[in-house]
Amino acid sequence: MTPGIMFVSLIFVGISMLVGYILKRRFHEFSEIPTSSGLTGREIAEKMLRDNQIYDVKVQSVDGFLSDHYNPADKTVNLSPDVYNGANVAAAAVAAHECGHAVQHAAHYPWLGFRSRLVPIVQVSANLVNWVLLAGILLINTFPQLLLIGVILFGVTTLFSVVTLPVEFDASRRALAWLDSSRVMSAGEHDKAKNALWWAAMTYVVAALASIATFVQYLMIFLGARNRD
Repeated sequence: MTPGIMFVSLIFVGISMLVGYILKRRFHEFSEIPTSSGLTGREIAEKMLRDNQIYDVKVQSVDGFLSDHYNPADKTVNLSPDVYNGANVAAAAVAAHECGHAVQHAAHYPWLGFRSRLVPIVQVSANLVNWVLLAGILLINTFPQLLLIGVILFGVTTLFSVVTLPVEFDASRRALAWLDSSRVMSAGEHDKAKNALWWAAMTYVVAALASIATFVQYLMIFLGARNRD
């Protein structure tokens, strides 16, 4: 890793830590606010799925803090214990967001399908990219094509980060629209849920920007080496 790339990485690490801290703070804060409906995260998820005529998706609890996710492969909404059992604004927001992905899946939302198709490619790329980039930097004067391969591999992971953005923002949009129309929250609770989901989305924005910035730097290193030839 070059000094320039290390510097950019450190900047985004700092920003990511700040956003992550604010997200956790918001989650804890809104976890103390019970929803007027009294529904738990599990009940919120099950109701949202039913209201969208989705009956083949299972809601289950998984270990971990903020480990919540939707798995399109086995059609499961996986909620962390705090969300699954919580009857509060934070739990409702997260549960509805994950169900937003299930609604995307059922509606054949194109960006979700594209991201799902990228997953196996990204898994292979992630296992190779650091080693290829390191070797490419070391051999840049004798074998610059190796760095190009590394740049392409990194570009795949960057593309995945960028494609994730519309998927996450759309899931939150669907979640907030349903929370409003279903009236499982008051207006004040809805505003807090919107704030929590906004900070969650910012973690993906920071990750995408960091990936883009690093990709551009590696690409410039390769182009600079090629121009010297």
